[in-house]
Amino acid sequence: MTGLSSPLPQVPLGQDGPLIGVQGLGCMGMSEFYGETDEVESRATLERALELGVTLFDTADMYGMGANETFLSPFVRAHRDRMLIATKFGYARSPERPDDWSLDNRPEFIRAAAERSLRRLGVDTIDLYYMHRRDPAVPLEDSIGTMADLVAEGKVRWLGLCAVDAAELRAAHALHPIAALQSEWSIFTRDIEREVIPAAAQLGVTVVPYSPLGRGLLTGRAFGAALGADDARQNFPRFSAENVDANARLVERIEGIATDMGATPAQLALAWLYARAAELGVACVPIPGTRKRARLEENLAAALLRPNEAAIQALEPLAAAVKGIAV
Repeated sequence: MTGLSSPLPQVPLGQDGPLIGVQGLGCMGMSEFYGETDEVESRATLERALELGVTLFDTADMYGMGANETFLSPFVRAHRDRMLIATKFGYARSPERPDDWSLDNRPEFIRAAAERSLRRLGVDTIDLYYMHRRDPAVPLEDSIGTMADLVAEGKVRWLGLCAVDAAELRAAHALHPIAALQSEWSIFTRDIEREVIPAAAQLGVTVVPYSPLGRGLLTGRAFGAALGADDARQNFPRFSAENVDANARLVERIEGIATDMGATPAQLALAWLYARAAELGVACVPIPGTRKRARLEENLAAALLRPNEAAIQALEPLAAAVKGIAV
């Protein structure tokens, strides 16, 4: 299955948001973390994504310490009426403090972060504004209250949360409608299915899975020796020397199932996610990241792929067999 053969399906963003393409584009790797970048190809990938029906483009203030938002600005401004830009606050990391991974959800920090993101993106309004991670030291009422104020002021359209538990999602939604929940979800990482996904389904929150391809593991192309020295995955447990061979064997099983379906492992991984979300009754917009048009087209084709029951059952036990924690 080589590419998208018909328009990308759409799903609603939250309870009162617009219809958006059923797959978004993660833009983090265009600026940092996954090795050498190619701005020319990345810009071409952004344009191609829009042509094929992608409407949700995902960044964060700490990706490249602001550089990713700045990189996206010309694209966002050129296509403002055709796409949604999602960005995030929460990490204190900055060009002055690149190794500061502390969290900050204080109202004054949120306001300052939002203003910086607006300036870098060159827009008047952030479409979807996420709390990147929850700082438990700050009452949820304070942080969500400030985010709600930004909506009232017209600086943000819809609110999102990342990696919260079910109780936090419910509490936040009671303070102000939450349109989207971004958490890791894939064949290899399924923890949120127990409590978080049912809560999102009940509340009408759209789930936006990040790392739906296991940070490249589920493509079959991202194993130890293939990673450059400046690739952050060198430090991730699932790519470590003691775990990578066992995980590669699991991916080989996925490759076999995908081949039988005439698909790639990445397409099967994404198609599985769509099927699982439908089974659990939740709107799902995964955001696989890529800098290449060919990979984008490959990923988008998964929106039309339907795994059969035998394939679903064969994939079911893999998450429990993965070696190393997700990070």
